[in-house]
Amino acid sequence: KGDGSDGSTRNSLYFEGYAPHKVPLMIETLTDNPNRTAPEIRVLFRKGQLGAPGSNKFLFDQVGMVEAWCESKADDLEEVAIEAGANEVEPLTHEQNDDVPEDATGARFLCDRTEIQTVSRWLADHAWKVFTSEPGFVPKNVCDLSDDQMEEVAEFLEALDDHDDVHRIWAALK
Repeated sequence: KGDGSDGSTRNSLYFEGYAPHKVPLMIETLTDNPNRTAPEIRVLFRKGQLGAPGSNKFLFDQVGMVEAWCESKADDLEEVAIEAGANEVEPLTHEQNDDVPEDATGARFLCDRTEIQTVSRWLADHAWKVFTSEPGFVPKNVCDLSDDQMEEVAEFLEALDDHDDVHRIWAALK
């Protein structure tokens, strides 16, 4: 997936839609040609047969996401989040994200989009290693699917993720 290092200008485009079994999605693309990317994403939805484009941004909260890890195991994540200026915190393990070392404390800090830099800077100043600091989407409600349904959704999400211009996908799944 391109990062613009070849000198091309990249535009960020967002797409809203539904995966199979009506799982809401937000898709961020980085593209040098929006006139090519938009129809290609629509085709992927059509090929997914059960997936469909559609308005659903209201089903997600727009937030700032800061993911970091710290070597200390004793940190109270709630206290760290409050001091950093984050609204919520979720633990992250190495199994959930390869960027978190196995013996470290990892966390995803959720904050207002305007506070991403403040939270990142506070964490970095207090021995946390920040590896993600960006705006994102958190679903207001998540879908509860059977294993077979989850497999269909996973195949559809994989097809989307395989597209060269797809940067991030947010799905209303656990």
